Amino acid sequence: MNDAVTDTGRKNNNAGLTLLFVDDERNILSSLKRLFRPRGYRIFTALSGKEGLAVMEKETVDLVVSDMRMPDMDGAAFLEQAASRWPDTERILLTGYSDLTSTIAAVNQGRIYRYISKPWEDSDILLTVKRALEQKRLEKERERLEALTRKQNEQLKELNASLEDKVAARTSELQQTVSFLELAQQSLNKSYCTTVEVFSNLVEMREHHGRGWNRKIARQASQVAELSGLEADDAQNLHYAALLRNIGKISLSDQLVRKSFSSMNDSEYKAFVQHPVVGAGVLIALEPLQGAASLIHHQHENFDGSGFPDGLKAEAIPLSARILKVAGDYHDLQHGLLLTAHLEPNQARDYLLEQRGRRYDPDVVVLFQKVLGRLAESKEKVAERSVKSNGLQSGMVLSRDLMLNDDVLLLSRGHRLTEAIIERIYHMEESIDRDLEIYVLINRKD
Repeated sequence: MNDAVTDTGRKNNNAGLTLLFVDDERNILSSLKRLFRPRGYRIFTALSGKEGLAVMEKETVDLVVSDMRMPDMDGAAFLEQAASRWPDTERILLTGYSDLTSTIAAVNQGRIYRYISKPWEDSDILLTVKRALEQKRLEKERERLEALTRKQNEQLKELNASLEDKVAARTSELQQTVSFLELAQQSLNKSYCTTVEVFSNLVEMREHHGRGWNRKIARQASQVAELSGLEADDAQNLHYAALLRNIGKISLSDQLVRKSFSSMNDSEYKAFVQHPVVGAGVLIALEPLQGAASLIHHQHENFDGSGFPDGLKAEAIPLSARILKVAGDYHDLQHGLLLTAHLEPNQARDYLLEQRGRRYDPDVVVLFQKVLGRLAESKEKVAERSVKSNGLQSGMVLSRDLMLNDDVLLLSRGHRLTEAIIERIYHMEESIDRDLEIYVLINRKD
């Protein structure tokens, strides 16, 4: 007997939008129905991946929310089939904190929009579904506008050169269309910010040295970009590139990911030097990340032209890629990923200075040294204290990244706590049955 059911709410805010919830626990499905029913969605539920696929064969589904752990067919396998057969349907995964490995598989195979941890916050899952559907709407609108633009371009080509008035009119229409496209693109860029951070955390787990290193690199690279006068769009692309700089290493073995560059043999070297190309290729379908993809492609170019993959030299290397090179190598040196030795921070700084004009842009090295100096000064001035979750108060500011198992970033340093966030920290500690390490800034009279 097929347990898939449908339910239509009374409000019409979201009339015409169809949701499918897939979970082998009836109480979970009931909770989701109760939560979403008043919002006016057309709702289907299924107790297994097989039943979910059967629903999607008969009904047009705008968004599917699937549990990770289900018998016979888990969420990753179900979402992979859904992505293959109905690529226009948005996909969200429900997962527990113990399912990180399976979550990575679901992200890679099912190309999910977002994953949500159990137990969820009602406001969070409502907002996530709303944003996913809004992104889908914007993407359809962008496709419509792009088709309109192509059609208008063809019409412009067919116009007689002597019909200046018609040409002027069509040109004006085209400019308006481009403006609408730019607005739609800006909205899509905002939604990509959260996605980039999720992928960055997953990449760090793959590298085995986590602790928010990519976020540190991104912060330092952004500070160098500010000192160098980089344009806002270029600085944003650099930030994204720093977060995803090693995404291409997903194609490498665990052994090669952890091996120092200087100790690789010929076959390992040939495989390794492809990772920036693979990294840029992984992002090829994500239009807002094409600027970042180009920087990932060129992040290992040396200033003297001896780098890879294209052997670019000096000013031919994009400035943002030169900045990413310095910031990334500074941390790779400390992890033994560039040389066989693990360098101390001061030794890594000295190495950057020694390699000016060869591996690194001399001007970028100077700016990076200034950034490190500022960071050292700010650390000396930071007054912080460790606090238990029951001692947290609204308005407190984190002085360090809040991490789970030293691998997963929960909240970044500088985040101001609210009552809602503090409540989520309580639930997190209850679910993992231990206390998190929490550090907050304290007021200090100078």
